[in-house]
Amino acid sequence: MKYSELIKELIRDFLIIFASIIIIITILRQIYAPDASFELNSIYTIMAFSFLGALTGIILYTPHAINENKMRFRLVFHFFFLEALLISLAVILNLVYTTSGILLLALQIAVVYAIVRLLTYRNDKKEAQKINERLKTFKNEI
Repeated sequence: MKYSELIKELIRDFLIIFASIIIIITILRQIYAPDASFELNSIYTIMAFSFLGALTGIILYTPHAINENKMRFRLVFHFFFLEALLISLAVILNLVYTTSGILLLALQIAVVYAIVRLLTYRNDKKEAQKINERLKTFKNEI
């Protein structure tokens, strides 16, 4: 993978994470606190945490192809590293105070992580289909 592709994926992941969090919060606020509004500080905090979450995607970067087991290990390591980083940062910044708050944050991180992985998997699958179609047409031309 080239560095330009890595940067493209990091930006894509950042936007997916940020949009997912904002959409989830908006829906939940409409259900549980319809009068609540977004403060600028909370938007910046969400943006910073989304950027950190996307930046940890560097762990998944490899300049050459690796086997499936190594990639799965990297995904698991990435998930736990991301959980530890974001929860530690939330505790240090006094955004989370109780054990139940930490557990809820961990659950929220896991849900957003699953959404991002699902969306990137779908995108990768579409790209693979496009490549296969191009290879088939190229093979038929020869």
